[in-house]
Amino acid sequence: MSEKTQVEDIDRSLHDTKNENKYRYKSEKGLTPEVIKDISREKDEPQWMTDFRLKSLEIYQQKEIPDWGADLSDLNLDEIIAYIRPDADLQSDWDEVPEEIKNTFDSLGIPEAEKKSLAGVGAQYDSEVVYHNLKEELVEQGVIYMDMENAIKEYEDVVKEHFMQLITPNDHKFSALHGAVWSGGSFVYVPAGVKVDIPLQSYFRFNAPGAGQFEHTLIILEEGAEAHFIEGCSAPQYSINNLHAGAVELFVGENASLRYSTIENWSRNMYNLNTKRALVEEDGVIEWVSGSFGSKVSMLYPMSILKGKGARAEFTGVTFAAEGQYLDTGAQVIHAAPHTTSTVNTRSIAKGGGKAYYRGLLKATENAHHAKATVSCESLMLDNDSVSDTLPIMKLETDDIDIGHEAKVGRISEESIYYLMSRGIDEEEAKAMIVRGFVEPIAKELPLEYAVELNNLISLELEGTIG
Repeated sequence: MSEKTQVEDIDRSLHDTKNENKYRYKSEKGLTPEVIKDISREKDEPQWMTDFRLKSLEIYQQKEIPDWGADLSDLNLDEIIAYIRPDADLQSDWDEVPEEIKNTFDSLGIPEAEKKSLAGVGAQYDSEVVYHNLKEELVEQGVIYMDMENAIKEYEDVVKEHFMQLITPNDHKFSALHGAVWSGGSFVYVPAGVKVDIPLQSYFRFNAPGAGQFEHTLIILEEGAEAHFIEGCSAPQYSINNLHAGAVELFVGENASLRYSTIENWSRNMYNLNTKRALVEEDGVIEWVSGSFGSKVSMLYPMSILKGKGARAEFTGVTFAAEGQYLDTGAQVIHAAPHTTSTVNTRSIAKGGGKAYYRGLLKATENAHHAKATVSCESLMLDNDSVSDTLPIMKLETDDIDIGHEAKVGRISEESIYYLMSRGIDEEEAKAMIVRGFVEPIAKELPLEYAVELNNLISLELEGTIG
């Protein structure tokens, strides 16, 4: 028997609000040494950063666009505007942010979330951070949370030591592009033994059409420190392509613990080609929690490098691909020390011809004896037009390791729906219960602060018939 299930798409009306495209400075389309120098001059950067950008540009020009995942042939990098400075100065008071920009963040609930449940907030609009603030009690404990531009000037030695050391311009074409044109992002430093109990959040809002956003997030946790960082992203829909190629570098010290949560709800004209990596020292912990719901194309595989003995990584992810979306997401874990542990647990949903792929890498070096790793990835297709697959890679250089891998791809079961209906539940609610149950193990790990947005995204309204 054939199966037909209609699922209403995500309501994007909140995220599709556009502002007039006002700016103080906008770079020329394309990438040349002159464009790079202009960006660096506009930011008043130290010479070493200008040199780094120019070297990254050289590498970028030599590298090819990846051809092993999503089709990127429609992305014309020569048409992308790399840098747009909004018509706003950096503020630590929401009332000082220009009204039009403040209203955008108000509608997304960011200022209200800061009042109720966040220890600090950064808000980026196009290429620059327009608001940044941290609670005074954390400042007194030595915690640093600020925009990257000012971090380079105020904490130059620390930033220079860590900047693009985990993610280098040589890694791939889009990391080289990032090195050349990066702008915005957040710098976090948590001293030894300090526990940041309330989350920090940075929100990246894209407004300009035909542009790129290339924020850089750098987080350093010293020995025994703890923190939870939340990253939110959204953009309105345009008829021309936009590009997001940010970078996230996380340094987790001995016995330190960092949770990094992301909700990505980009518009359907966005190519989301982000790179994220964490380096974890002895007995340290990195937890990734990831929700990927938007974009035309995503290629995103956060990497955990377990460098120290007893280091641990957990990755929890949920992906929803609808019509016109190609979401190629997953996780990478490198076990490079003994007694390290990793767990990867993902769910993906595809509907309306959407394509949702899990692509993962699990590597254990010869030093990783007594390591344990578990990977579980499940996919649910809601119609006959959608595509879903799992593409795991394992590279094991030692036999003294405990590995478990489970992958499932399936559809909404007619038998399950009929069973629930026989218990007095109507067909629509039966379908909704199955979808909610499928994502529940992942959804419960996502930040409470995103409860409203999450309900809009994954509490799906189902209708139609089976038969």
